[in-house]
Order: sequence, then C-alpha cells, then structure tokens
Amino acid sequence: MGFSVRPRAATEFSVRPEGATEFIAMTERFYITTPIYYVNDVPHIGHAYTTLACDVMARFHRLNGDEVLFLTGTDEHGQKVEKAAAAAGQPPQTFVDGVSQNFRNLAKAMKYSNDDFIRTTEPRHIQASQALWKAIEASGNIYLGGYEGWYSVRDEAFYAEDELVAGPGGKKRAPTGADVEWVKEPSYFFKLSAWQDRLLEFYEKNPQAVQPESRRNEVISFVAGGLRDLSISRTSFSWGIPVPGAPDHIMYVWLDALANYLTEIDYPNGDKFNRFWPADVHVVGKDILRFHAVYWPAFLMAAGLEPPRRVFAHGWWTVEGEKMSKSLGNVVDPHEMIERYGLDPFRYFLLREVPFGNDGDFSQAALIQRINSDLANDLGNLFQRSLSMIQSYFAGLLPKPAHLSDADRSLIEQATKLHQAVGAAIGRQALHEALGEVWRIVGDANRYVDNERPWTVRKTDPVRAGTVLYVLAETVRHIALLLQPFMPDSASRMLDQLAVPADARTFAYCGVRGQLVSGVQLPKPEGIFPRYVVEEKGAA
Repeated sequence: MGFSVRPRAATEFSVRPEGATEFIAMTERFYITTPIYYVNDVPHIGHAYTTLACDVMARFHRLNGDEVLFLTGTDEHGQKVEKAAAAAGQPPQTFVDGVSQNFRNLAKAMKYSNDDFIRTTEPRHIQASQALWKAIEASGNIYLGGYEGWYSVRDEAFYAEDELVAGPGGKKRAPTGADVEWVKEPSYFFKLSAWQDRLLEFYEKNPQAVQPESRRNEVISFVAGGLRDLSISRTSFSWGIPVPGAPDHIMYVWLDALANYLTEIDYPNGDKFNRFWPADVHVVGKDILRFHAVYWPAFLMAAGLEPPRRVFAHGWWTVEGEKMSKSLGNVVDPHEMIERYGLDPFRYFLLREVPFGNDGDFSQAALIQRINSDLANDLGNLFQRSLSMIQSYFAGLLPKPAHLSDADRSLIEQATKLHQAVGAAIGRQALHEALGEVWRIVGDANRYVDNERPWTVRKTDPVRAGTVLYVLAETVRHIALLLQPFMPDSASRMLDQLAVPADARTFAYCGVRGQLVSGVQLPKPEGIFPRYVVEEKGAA
C-alpha cells in the first residue's frame, strides 16, 4: 500500500573556517501533538508536563524558522464521561464544557504556545472521525459482529482474560488496576489481527517510530504476541459519535479520540492535510502507548494514510515518593506551583529534573534546590555579575573586544555551537539533555570569569577586562536565545538587558550574524533568578 510522504523537517548548518557554527534557516513544517486529555478530572502535574514538553519543541522549531502546528485539546466522549456527568447531575455537554475550560485555563497559566485547542464534541471533529471510519470501512477492515468480554470504563479499553490481574478479594481488575465489567453487545470490529505482520514490518523499517527504545520493545513484544480484532463501536450508551450508516452504534472512544490529529488538519480534504500529515511527533504518557503505537498506525494504514513519524511515550510522576492520587491528597496543582515558585522555575524543574521518557519523582525540596542552585547560583549569578561589571566599569556601554585569547575563542566557539547541540537533543526528545547542554556552557562561562578575574584585571588592563566582559555578554546572549523555548519570560528579560532587538531573537541570529555591537548602552541590570527562601515554621 502506498502513502504520500511529506518531506522530513531538516536543519542545515555551515561551519565557518574559524570553527564557529552559523545557522542557515530553512523553512520546514513541524506538526506536534499532545494526547487530548480526558475530561473526567481537573488538570494536574502530569497534564502540565506533557503539554510543556510539546510547547518547548514547538517553540524551538518556530525559532528555527519552521512552520509549526502545535495541537492540544480535550477528549469528551465515552462511557466514563457519561457516568461522570450523571454523577454531577449535569447533561454531558454541559459537564464537558466546564471541565474542558479547566484545560484551557492551564494552557494559559503555563503560557503554552499551542496553535489550536481541539474538542471532540466539535462538528469538525465529528465529520473527520466519520470520514476516517468510512475510509477504513471501504478498505474492507470493518465487519459487524458481537462483543463479549471484559471492559474497563476508567481506561475505556477492552482486555483479554489473560491480561487481567487479581484485585482485593480476588476481584478481576485491568492491568492498570481499574475495575472491569463483563460486556455483551453488538459491535463493529476492526480487523486488527490482519495487521500484525504489517505493523511489525513498519516498526522494523522505522526504528524511530516508537520511542524511547524501551517502549518500542514493549510495543513490538505486544504485537508479536498476537493481535485480536478490536471492537470499535458500542450500543450500551449514547454519548459519542454515531457510526456512519448505523446510528444505533457509537464509535469506540479511542477511534474517535485518535482521529483528532486528523481533524486539526482538515482531513480528508484541504491543503493543510497535505502539508502537515504525517504528524512529526505524538507525545503521550506511557499508559496510552498501545493506542497510539499499535491501534492508531493500523487504523491509518487501513485508511490508506501514513502513520505518524514518531510516538514518544514519557513516564509518570510520583510525589514525594508516593503514587499521586486524590485519596492521598498529594495531587500537585500546577496553578499552586506557579503561584508559589514562579512559572519559569516550575517549567525548568519539570524538564530538567528527570530524563524525558523516564518516571520521575516530584518534591518541593528538589524544586527549591534547582531554583537556588541551577537558576540563582549558576545562571543568575553569571548573568548578574557580568552585566553589573559592564555597568560599573564601562558605564553600561558594551565594551569593545581587543585581541582574543585562546580561552576567549574557546568559550565563544562553544557558545555558537550551543544551538546545534540543543537542537540535536530536542530532535531526540531528550529535553533534559538539551538543558544540560545549556548548563554546560553556563558552567564553562562561570569558570572562565573566575579564571580571568576582570574585577582585578581592569585596574591594570581595562582593555583586557573589556574583552572578557564582551565575551561573557556574547556567551550569555547565546544562552538566553537557547533558553527561550524553556523559560520564555526569563529569556526575554535576559535579552532585553542585553539590548538585543526583538527581531534578532530567532536562531538565525546565533553566531556572527547576531553578535552584540560594542558601544551599545545596556540598561541597568536587574536580577532575574532570585533565590527561594523557605519560611521557617513559627517565624513571625
């Protein structure tokens, strides 16, 4: 089966004779998505984390000169939502309207740069979902039968007998720990069993299609173990999208939900679809990997569409070493963290603390440590003292560099290569490594200023002191440019204090093209990363 393939995004670099790396902009398209979030609860740290990762990648690609499409939204159909609405004493639509708004509010509070927010109750989504159903049906991959087996309302997933585990009192539970119930009803089925070999071939030919590697291995093992045909319609409740030609059936909520990635780009018609499909990255939690890395590619290939280029599954957060749950009262509210610690420190911590893809533990002590060590001591001190010395020794006028020493050239060269190093890490979704690359330069710059001691040198050789401070300012400029996707407000304030024009803040200005101009008046420096002081209990 043939697919139309959109050219892959690429970034070109040219190496200048002196070893510096200069950016050459190339406009490519980059489509990144979060999972759409199920509207049965208020947003928590897990939701914030997933969308934040996508926000960073979207911002990076925009600064790279790419045409970006960044999608998030809410999944509003299914039996679980219908039951939650009934428990709340509200019609389903009224219920989902309110809960969906909570996710919009989170997006605003976290300053996500999503281009659209999709809701599965929108008419455009109903049309796209039904179009996908028809395309799969036309390929001969859907048939009418009857489903009898175990179903988890919480997971909105079907489970085979051998997948169940024993719960309290010997009661059967889903492998996720969710309750299951025996379901028997008429159902349309997708011929998933017919796609086992083709899926395995797809994984083999596209080794990066499922990441990280441990998750890819899980998916391959699951598929190689044998696939059963999948029930893709329900008749026992009504809150969902009607099956085309069979209005007594509603579409299985996961087929409906996954189609959102196509809805956004005007499937099945339109230039937007042709320009942006396949998606470059679907970022998901590891608990929904099977739906995205097994069912979704099979649905797409059956409909004659190319699968996404990559599905990346990240891990889960525990809180102070314990599983996050409402019963324990330890659910982390992102709004509270922003209010207490500031938005950019919270964003930084989530992406730096844990290798993206692994499970991680959230603790406020670790967050405070990152704020005071990484942000205040390392970056904040470097930035503040560099600009303060320019203010004190040169009346705020950016000094002119003279002869560059080997140490000067080395630091400048490493700073100009930062864009390339960060980009390579982001291309692997290794967001923690991308920040590690930035802090490597922060460390180099701090060691450089300690070795060069411009506060002493200025007394005997002000020209040399000026050169050192110019090198520091230029290094900090690159650091600020590359921090924009991660901490946009703080990076913007850094660039303001370096007098970098608003139109010179894309990655096209990394290297020589955007270098600072000597003699420019810099504003009086102000601290950007204050230390967090823990209030002692009982203090007045």
